[in-house]
Amino acid sequence: MKIETNADNLQPFSPHLDLNDKAILVTGGTGSFGRSFIKAVLKRYKIRRCIVFSRDELKQYEMSQEFPAGPGLPIRYFIGDVRDVERLELAMRDVDYVVHAAALKHVQTAEYNPFECVKTNIHGAENVVMAAIRTGVKKVIALSTDKACNPINLYGATKLAADKIFVAGNNLSGAEGPIFSVVRYGNVIGSRGSVVPLFKKLIADGVQELPITDLRMTRFWITLGHGVAFVLSCFDRMEGGEIFVPKIPSMKITDLANCMAPGLAHREVGIRPGEKLHEVMISEDDARTTIEFNDRYAILAPFMNVSNSSFEKFNGQLVSAGFRYASDTNTNCFSPDDFRQIVMGE
Repeated sequence: MKIETNADNLQPFSPHLDLNDKAILVTGGTGSFGRSFIKAVLKRYKIRRCIVFSRDELKQYEMSQEFPAGPGLPIRYFIGDVRDVERLELAMRDVDYVVHAAALKHVQTAEYNPFECVKTNIHGAENVVMAAIRTGVKKVIALSTDKACNPINLYGATKLAADKIFVAGNNLSGAEGPIFSVVRYGNVIGSRGSVVPLFKKLIADGVQELPITDLRMTRFWITLGHGVAFVLSCFDRMEGGEIFVPKIPSMKITDLANCMAPGLAHREVGIRPGEKLHEVMISEDDARTTIEFNDRYAILAPFMNVSNSSFEKFNGQLVSAGFRYASDTNTNCFSPDDFRQIVMGE
């Protein structure tokens, strides 16, 4: 299995995309994905302007130490919240592409702060769509999550609603307006708040056992580099209304723990509120409108005509009836060697 580990090496994923002299805005641009995305774009293309849009002044200051703004440098920092549509409209003026990565992302946080999660993830998605339409943005991609498929927690439910908002945005933008698509993937290895940094800290602290919510649990995994490259490639392929899903490996949480700390005991602590045993990225109901490609799937919107789309040129075909893309039945498994190479640097 080939695993993309370098966010700067984008050739296999976006050979035809040209962002030279384009302006791009990333909501939630100081997050793990945003920083990697902006680093890769600045290195690969001669961007006219790259806008980091986020609400955290400290994170923007810290990011500006690595990517300083100034005369002749294309990066700009905008303090703003996706809950504020007027601020979004100001930031999106003369912008060509938007990546919407801002969200409240933690399951437990959403369960105990539902109003705040709805305001950011649902109303924020609506504001991004309306601001993009009003300012004439060309293309918008929103980042989603496997938890949006058949959600059982509030976070997943709000991201499903956001997905629907972005897909429906294509019906509102008109013939000359922006097109909207969604990218859905699983756990990002090493992102802030994920299990890998948690396990690393516990191991460094000398714990005698690692906490596992359920010994049967599986998850999809993707590297930041692969995620960045995949989003860029979707800008190249999108027609508007697709939910793009990459073909990525799965792994049991116990296998992950064994790779990080061989021989260390596991302590089962129980599934937390809103947590699934296994994740699903494409359900049986989605299968009716899902196209499979060599490296990804695309769930088409109801208004998209498969026969009239350009997917045929990418050798896409409908998946079989009853198809389900889930972490426990995924045939693409993350081997210990693959994991150690990426996470442990071995």
